[in-house]
Amino acid sequence: MDIEIIEMTEKKISFVLKDSTPAMANALRRTLLTDIPKMAIDKVEFHLGPIMVDGREYESITPLFDEIIAHRLGMVPIPTDLQLFSPQNECSCGGEGCPSCTIMYSLNKIGPCTVLSGDLIPLGSPDYKVKDEFIPIVELADGQAVLIYTIATMGTAKTHVKWQAANGAGYKYAANISIDKDRCKHCMKCLSECPKGVFSGDAKMSKVTRPRECTLCLSCERFCEPKAISVTQDDKNFIFKFETDGSMSAETVLKKAMSLLNDRAKAFGKMVENL
Repeated sequence: MDIEIIEMTEKKISFVLKDSTPAMANALRRTLLTDIPKMAIDKVEFHLGPIMVDGREYESITPLFDEIIAHRLGMVPIPTDLQLFSPQNECSCGGEGCPSCTIMYSLNKIGPCTVLSGDLIPLGSPDYKVKDEFIPIVELADGQAVLIYTIATMGTAKTHVKWQAANGAGYKYAANISIDKDRCKHCMKCLSECPKGVFSGDAKMSKVTRPRECTLCLSCERFCEPKAISVTQDDKNFIFKFETDGSMSAETVLKKAMSLLNDRAKAFGKMVENL
């Protein structure tokens, strides 16, 4: 099994999984969606009672229930360094909370304003500042205010979707496309009928120039009158793509997924040996 990167940015990636099987491709997809650990806000404490700012008293109230605000805060992508943090139940602190397993934030805003994710202030290293700063949390009217303290911990999407690092993970079979030059009459229907622009050429020759864009719709086969085009799915090569919520880079998420699959395969192999 090998991986060829097609395109990669900080949050998005597309690649070819080569010399693999449908079972392994689906295992990678499921691992990306549910098993990648990341930090997310898990505990939220709201200040109750009046809030004094510059001699003025503000009411600690918002148009939304506290539970809704807490849920929105939980969905905010928290910067995650897998080398620095560990799950609380595996931490040396015994799960009580320490800089190795938790990140604390404060949020202190007075109205009128829109409270945004960027208003979360890390109580510690500024490296943990939320990168996506414009996620709306709640609207405050004049005289309203919020004072919130939160704790982010590590988890996986098996427990809650707020710990899901990868989104839109999916794959398709690569396509094997061939043109029989002896049968091709250069009708150019493959160019006009293909919805993805897989083919190019002129009245003298048709070429397959973008095979990775093929969706196996078989329009080219149906409209090619001399039946000179053959399209089959390649069940050993798969074209993947996914994006992250911004808590980690797409490269980090992919490497972690491959590492998890490798560790599980080794563990399964040892179990088989011990039978």
